[in-house]
Amino acid sequence: MYGLTAQDLDLQARARGFADQLIGHEQYAEEHGGELPEDVEKRLEARAVELGLTATNIPVELGGRGCSTLQQVLVQEQGGRVTNALAWCLTTPPGWWAAVANDHQRETYLLPTIQGRREGAYAITEELAGSDVSDLRATVTREGDEYVLNGEKWHVTSFNKSDHVFFQGVLTVGEHAGEQAMLVVDNDTAGIRVVRTPAYTHTFAHHHPIVAFEDVRVPASALIGSEDAGMSFVYEWFRYERLMIGARCLGAAERLVDEMAEFAARRRVGDEYLADKQLVQGMLADSLTELFAARAMVYEVARSLDDGADVKVAHAQCSMVKLFVSEMAGRVADRAVQVFGGRGYMRENVAERLFRELRVERIWEGASEIQRAIIASQLAKRGRAALV
Repeated sequence: MYGLTAQDLDLQARARGFADQLIGHEQYAEEHGGELPEDVEKRLEARAVELGLTATNIPVELGGRGCSTLQQVLVQEQGGRVTNALAWCLTTPPGWWAAVANDHQRETYLLPTIQGRREGAYAITEELAGSDVSDLRATVTREGDEYVLNGEKWHVTSFNKSDHVFFQGVLTVGEHAGEQAMLVVDNDTAGIRVVRTPAYTHTFAHHHPIVAFEDVRVPASALIGSEDAGMSFVYEWFRYERLMIGARCLGAAERLVDEMAEFAARRRVGDEYLADKQLVQGMLADSLTELFAARAMVYEVARSLDDGADVKVAHAQCSMVKLFVSEMAGRVADRAVQVFGGRGYMRENVAERLFRELRVERIWEGASEIQRAIIASQLAKRGRAALV
């Protein structure tokens, strides 16, 4: 139906089979703060590598899988069927880093991350700079052969699972003063401390703490690219992650459609099945239709990126994907809870877990309102024909 090649279908099948394995661990994770026993976690991580489902966005010459954008979508889509962030073992190291990493960064961080031996986190968002990262207050100051980092970062996702972090701040001195730079720093560097770890709606082992950087000194080799390149890396990351959020939301919506359709087909209400009720049929039909439209959209944008789409157009289209597909998945989750009734409000039910987990997809990596602003801006600048 979607024009997938034999190679695409093979990768998709491997990812689906692995996701099915992960699904069997969801209930345990929900009951244990998102954590799995260490031996189980290590085994699943190793299996993901063995199946060729990690580093799909990295070139083969660096040890990655060299997958097309569409193939990366196929893998992440299957990961989206799994709750409790268990599929975050389908790791995708920073694809933008390979082209600009210096020798130290490549050997110390990038290659070990591709191999699954290290993990990084992003320290970009701040209390007063969320979707609009152009308003950062964190600072980067050059002092001799070092940079000094200061600032407090919010929602540093996976900091507790990582060993290094990408810090973004505003340069205070030099030719590029006022522009943003990105640097890589080990989590155990002096001056880095966790302020607190808030509780979030979802039950993930990956936490999102508030992290303070207080006179953190790093060597000049920690600078990624040039001093004025920080925002370019963020924009590239946003384009990629917004598309992959769309992919994961497809997987979540697919599972919800399957689960509520199966439940409605066997749940009896008097002399009828729930699936015979026209109001329930309407919810099932709307969910399936929106899933079909969303999948066609995501796959088309992925293919356009593989074909070398204009960066500005791709930026707008990835915003369209995140906006439409995240909101579609939220609607499907709400309907699923309604179809399951009281069962849908129990944490042992996948509809309840995905209802909680999908809510953040409309917020992180740029809230829906930001996506609308980006799309409208590109429409005004380029016209409808350039975008759709």
